[in-house]
Amino acid sequence: MEQAKKEKNEIWEWSKALLIAFGIAAIIRFLLFTPIVVDGESMMPTLENGDRMVVNKIGYMIGEPDRFDIVVFHAPEQKNYIKRVIGLPGDHIEFTNDQLLINGKEVPEPYLDQYKIEITEGTLTDDFTLEETPAQVKEIPEGYIFVMGDNRRYSKDSRHIGLVAIDEVIGNTSLVFWPLNEIGIVK
Repeated sequence: MEQAKKEKNEIWEWSKALLIAFGIAAIIRFLLFTPIVVDGESMMPTLENGDRMVVNKIGYMIGEPDRFDIVVFHAPEQKNYIKRVIGLPGDHIEFTNDQLLINGKEVPEPYLDQYKIEITEGTLTDDFTLEETPAQVKEIPEGYIFVMGDNRRYSKDSRHIGLVAIDEVIGNTSLVFWPLNEIGIVK
């Protein structure tokens, strides 16, 4: 009788421990961090198709995106996109001769330097102004950001889909955890 009671108590203790562990894992997964798989070539050479990354969901609960953060957001076609923040609220964005101009001032994009060197024909980023994008505004309004993929020639980004509402941003990402030879922080 005592042996059966002891076994029942042990099963109950293990069940509680497992429930707590699953509960903690669910909180971490759904509220704090989540994995994502890079789908496509729009962020090459920074990110490769199939890279697996960790998305930090808590950073933007207490703060706002910074320029050049790599963010994950809900795109118009019910899909999550990974892009780089180029423009913030109040910014006027323009590209001329492959040079980013924010509010009329040249802003370097060091993460593209190697990619630009490898281009043999034309420019990486075609010339445009914020007014020529679907946003058709002079400056980015409060609550929105302008995003672009690093592979500017083959990226569906704010030049095509318009501005991204900060409310649609899931979080930022910079940690690749798979494949093993790619593990590390990207900038």
